[in-house]
Amino acid sequence: MTGPRGRGRFLLVYATTASEVEAARIAEALLRERLVACAHVFPVASRYWWKGKIEKSREYGMILKTRKGLYRKVEAKIKMLHSYSVPAIVAWELAAGSRAFLEWLQQETRAGT
Repeated sequence: MTGPRGRGRFLLVYATTASEVEAARIAEALLRERLVACAHVFPVASRYWWKGKIEKSREYGMILKTRKGLYRKVEAKIKMLHSYSVPAIVAWELAAGSRAFLEWLQQETRAGT
């Protein structure tokens, strides 16, 4: 691990989907390929600008735990499986984490970097 407890090495990736089924399908694909170690899926009440007007919809959010070196592969897989033309996909670096958790995250994401 680099830095204090892995700083700069791990990411939380956030993405939204149109349905729980779509979120589950994307999460399962990322897990099977070992691109993420964990995926949290939860309902989201969304409000956003789209084509000049404010929209509202029920979506499903995902928080995905991965290594920084896998981000491009994670993003590409989400885009490949996603129904939106412009899916929301963003990531935050983990500033710190427990050693045991970060070791588990490193071990469970084996899809080459």
